[in-house]
Amino acid sequence: MTSESQSVGIVETKFFHINEKIELESGCMFGPVQVAYETYGRLNEKKDNAILLLHALTGDAHAAGFHSKNDKKPGWWDDMVGPNKAFDTNKYFIISSNMLGGCSGTTGPCSINPETNKPYGLTFPVITISDTVKVQRKLVEHLGVKKLIVAGGSMGGMQALEWAIEQPDMVSACITIASTGRLTAQGIAFNAVGRNAILSDPDFNNGDYYGREKQPEKGLSIARMVGHITYLCEDAMHQKFGRRFQSKDKPNFDFNIDFEVESYLEHQGRVFVGRFDANSYLYITKAVDYFDAAGKYGSLEEAFKNTNAKFLIMSFSSDWLFPTQQSKELVKALVKTGKDVSFCEIDSPCGHDAFLLEFETQTKIIKSFLAKERRLHD
Repeated sequence: MTSESQSVGIVETKFFHINEKIELESGCMFGPVQVAYETYGRLNEKKDNAILLLHALTGDAHAAGFHSKNDKKPGWWDDMVGPNKAFDTNKYFIISSNMLGGCSGTTGPCSINPETNKPYGLTFPVITISDTVKVQRKLVEHLGVKKLIVAGGSMGGMQALEWAIEQPDMVSACITIASTGRLTAQGIAFNAVGRNAILSDPDFNNGDYYGREKQPEKGLSIARMVGHITYLCEDAMHQKFGRRFQSKDKPNFDFNIDFEVESYLEHQGRVFVGRFDANSYLYITKAVDYFDAAGKYGSLEEAFKNTNAKFLIMSFSSDWLFPTQQSKELVKALVKTGKDVSFCEIDSPCGHDAFLLEFETQTKIIKSFLAKERRLHD
């Protein structure tokens, strides 16, 4: 656990309301929207020291600190956010928000539709990464921010790229970790399997399961199990589980949980259904599938052509979901367009999840990048 001197301490999730309708990328007009967010540190007089942290697939606004004295688990990036940490709250005003379509305070499928007084369910509109940025932009403006650094891992990295591309006058620096400019067919395939597990659950009830005794827990659990496999890597799974049996040195000779790795995945799925909404999983994974910076603008070079940010692109050696080659494609396009870009591949056995685990190495790199950006900015 983070020591008191390095923690942001007790934090509160706040809510921002967008009362007008927002035009989504699909052409749908949608609203009102509530946004859950947290902030750490203080905005300076120039209002140019803000960093927006962008969460991964199943994250939320609670990036750092604790919600109460009895809270045993800090925010999802607590090792990276706080006094003298990578995202130093002594220097920066840190913002973290739950994305559109989520289930942790920001309007999503489980929210009440004011026109029907019932949860949206599958009547919620299909969203994109661009739509989430549009909502985040309204939050950032509400907070008075004039200039912004964006940072995120995995899906958060996609949002950071979209911010830099779509909001070039506001974004001064972009930190993308274990991410990509678009999913491969394999990545889309894994998401499709997860969605099909949910849609095939007999308790899914076409997305209208809120308030019912039975929830699509089995489907959501399987989706999480499939996803979690992609977050690790073969070496990490071998080191952690090998082929060890769960309770004895010989097989059960049945179809119950036999191996330690099976037990681990079952546990991950069971814990997940207690904190996440099945419909949100459908919508957010679809938004990830649709993200394609090169396709949207014709090429990555065209996508980055008008950006004004300095870029830090980081990847991990054992990440096979978003491998280093995909990060290098981003770097190559940025170099071709004459942008200021730094790149680092971190040697790690942790797979895709490394961006949540390898905080010591990331801290050194990010601190150095931000110090340089701050000197140039000042």
